[in-house]
Amino acid sequence: MTATDTTASTLLVAIDISKHRHEVLIGVPGKKRRRRMTIMNTLDDFQRLSAALVGYDLPVRVGFEATGNYHRPLAHHLGQAGFELKLVSSVGLARTREALHNSWDKNDPKDAQVILHMLEIGAIQFFHDPLVTGVADIQELSKTHEIVSRSKTELWHRILTHYLPLYFPEAERFHRSSRTDWFLAFLEKYPTPTMITTMSREAFVADAWQVVGRKVSKERLLSDIYATAVGSVGLPVHPDSDAVRMFRLVLAEGRSLVRQRNEIEVRAVELLSDLPDYQLLTTIPGIGPINALTILAEAGDLRRFRHHRQFLKFCGMDLATVQSGMFRGQSRISKYGNARLRRTFWMAGQVAVLKRTNSFRDKFERYIARDRHNAHLRRKAYTAIAAKMARTVHAVVKHGEPYRPFFEGASPGGRTFV
Repeated sequence: MTATDTTASTLLVAIDISKHRHEVLIGVPGKKRRRRMTIMNTLDDFQRLSAALVGYDLPVRVGFEATGNYHRPLAHHLGQAGFELKLVSSVGLARTREALHNSWDKNDPKDAQVILHMLEIGAIQFFHDPLVTGVADIQELSKTHEIVSRSKTELWHRILTHYLPLYFPEAERFHRSSRTDWFLAFLEKYPTPTMITTMSREAFVADAWQVVGRKVSKERLLSDIYATAVGSVGLPVHPDSDAVRMFRLVLAEGRSLVRQRNEIEVRAVELLSDLPDYQLLTTIPGIGPINALTILAEAGDLRRFRHHRQFLKFCGMDLATVQSGMFRGQSRISKYGNARLRRTFWMAGQVAVLKRTNSFRDKFERYIARDRHNAHLRRKAYTAIAAKMARTVHAVVKHGEPYRPFFEGASPGGRTFV
């Protein structure tokens, strides 16, 4: 994905991005002297830069390093003005800066010089504006879902490690899944055992019947909770105390996060259900609506990767080996790529190997056949399954065909890649 075409007749523009202002260095073909500009993060300065570049009456190629989301407004404005946009790798920028200046120090004007040098030698990558390519909504849904899910997990850990040990330690065994809301709703109504034991068992069952929702053997479950509350060692705090109010405040926040997560998931299905790529992805074992949403948000159009090895490298799942002289280290995945995609494929692979009649489970079983209880071997097997999941996703979308269990395409040279 590195561009190597000639830049002899192209105006090269290097921009070092920051939150409030951007350092611009312009290289004019045939001239050694470079023009410097400093523009603020305002529409007037964006238009001033565009007018200056148009004034050269030459093809323009703009290079910049992705810096958080601060580059997105400027990149969109320059893209709409018709300029060619290129990304510069953050790792490549740091290594090139050290090689050129023999120093580790960093400042914005120096970074602009290094970016311009990388534009000149063609060490650049493609930039795809999500707003132009039509994946902006998908990306925001995916990222917001991750934020809400992480907040929900952090809050649940706080409940498990702080509030439940204080007020109702024995209640943890009744929790089964973080996907459900009933347990938080139950604790919100009965945050301490004393609020349960003040009633008779029959009265408690009748009072909590609607709170726990639909359950198998609901009466037996509530009777078990009542018996547990009778023997609880939780602190005897007053129901109207500030401690209980704070506990309920946290529980209400948890229920709100559950509702937000569910709303995002429903909206994601509505948005993607008619998308052909989404329909193809959901035929693969282990990939449901949220995993498919993440893949489409992070990878964009998978057809731009001509070979699955390019996609594996984009995900950071390509093999890398440290070698020097007679020494050759063990090959490992590089992890220089999209971490969210790697995690998604890892999680999807763990689900796929639990399902029946698919090639993922078959490969996993063959991988661990030597020693099923070897943790290191199982971890390598899960890594191989995650890489296979990435290859399968690429193949399914690129060829436009749904997943077929136990169908393996021929590998070049007969090799089986990790």
